[in-house]
Amino acid sequence: QVQLVESGGGLVQPGGSLRLSCAASTSVFSPYSMGWYRQAPGKEREAVAIVTGLGITYYADSVKGRFTMSRDNAKKTVYMEMNSLKPEDTAVYYCCMSRSGMDYWGKGTLVTVSS
Repeated sequence: QVQLVESGGGLVQPGGSLRLSCAASTSVFSPYSMGWYRQAPGKEREAVAIVTGLGITYYADSVKGRFTMSRDNAKKTVYMEMNSLKPEDTAVYYCCMSRSGMDYWGKGTLVTVSS
């Protein structure tokens, strides 16, 4: 059983920063890839960043240089530091664990970038 709980969303002005967290309730965490995805109103869910069990990270072109994903295996938590936020970053952000051919999702946290 895997439970993922996101936190850290909110309202921020353009150019501002937020830090998202995703805490996992699972017996085994470190070997599995974790990802942040987002879904804006009227759009499909898209991958934002992924960190593998080896700590290798991948980013969508739209967030490269602005977002940084990291993981703390001891805390079974992943983070995403988001800087230089833009209105187009507004979305519900979801955390995902890929494990043994299955994807487990959190309920999401809303990020709104607006003046």
